Amino acid sequence: MKGRQRFSGARWWAVVLKEFTQLKRDRLTFAMIMGIPIMQMTLFGFAINTIPRHLDTGVISADDSDVTRDFMEAMQNSSYFKIVERLPNEEAGREALAQGQLLFVVNIPAGFTRQVLRRERPSILIEADATDPTTTGSALAAVDGITQTVIQRELTGPLASLQGGPAPFAVSVHPLYNPDEITQYNVVPGLMGMVLTLTMVMMTGLAVTRERERGTMENLLAMPSTPLEVMTGKLVPYIGIGLLQASIILLAARYVFFVPFFGNVLAVYLSTLLFIAANLTVGITFSSLARNQLQAVQLAIFYFLPNIILSGFMFPFKGMPGWAQAIGNLLPLTYFNRLVRGILLKGNGWADSWPSVWPMMVFTVVVMCVAVATYRRTLD
Repeated sequence: MKGRQRFSGARWWAVVLKEFTQLKRDRLTFAMIMGIPIMQMTLFGFAINTIPRHLDTGVISADDSDVTRDFMEAMQNSSYFKIVERLPNEEAGREALAQGQLLFVVNIPAGFTRQVLRRERPSILIEADATDPTTTGSALAAVDGITQTVIQRELTGPLASLQGGPAPFAVSVHPLYNPDEITQYNVVPGLMGMVLTLTMVMMTGLAVTRERERGTMENLLAMPSTPLEVMTGKLVPYIGIGLLQASIILLAARYVFFVPFFGNVLAVYLSTLLFIAANLTVGITFSSLARNQLQAVQLAIFYFLPNIILSGFMFPFKGMPGWAQAIGNLLPLTYFNRLVRGILLKGNGWADSWPSVWPMMVFTVVVMCVAVATYRRTLD
């Protein structure tokens, strides 16, 4: 029996060189090694802002005076609000809030200035989309300071006598859709999108690579099936898995976290089905691009990270810079979060949901075309 071999530096160095050579040949893995830290530093360093500013605000004003104009200017100067639209009536304001076009609507009643001069203490109403309390919380907290600034600046000269008693006007804040600002109402519906993104992309990402590594790819090549038939056939079983996961999360949301269901549950499932299809096309594309299961997993993780950060799930979407919002608007999870929160918390119907539905449909078709084209090249 041979004695125990001594450690050989030469053999050890040969193994080290072999691993470096293997990494050099595996360009995708090497790209991930370099790309993931760069992407994380960029997203966490530049894209995340937990105190969003310049939030889109609409104004319904039936009174145009120095006091009301000063109030609007003070809101803008606070940097929390950005007045982007003048609305004709309250119905238009509620529609804009329901569709997510605006986060705040300021309603100034007719005769507001006259009531101030008569010491009748009128109110300005600010309605807020509070489905994500993190987004609107800081801005609403600044309203009292804005009001005091306007009062001190406007009530001078002949109006100085109004400063002696109670405030000449009040600002009423109504957080809509989540008045108690319960975080679970926002997080739990969004969690459904995160779970489906991870599982659908990961599972389908291993589909074709598993065939290749097990040696069963030849069977698919021998079948008279088109790439589209193979791709869509592989996706069907995972649709059922995704709907099962969505059902579990919806049941927990309703009976464990008591998330309100103001909308149609069927609309939630239709939106979920479309979102599942979008993620399955991403997974099957990665499956065609990757040469082995490890690469498929790496691609899935690389795709998952921006979804966590840029979709509005963990951090306020409106708080991110413009370039980060542009990237986020390319991700189906961004639209699914708006869809499911809008249906459950706002009771949105088809008309209100359509602005978030059509981008996911376009994404699914485009990525599926890429998957089919990549599949063909892989078979050559």
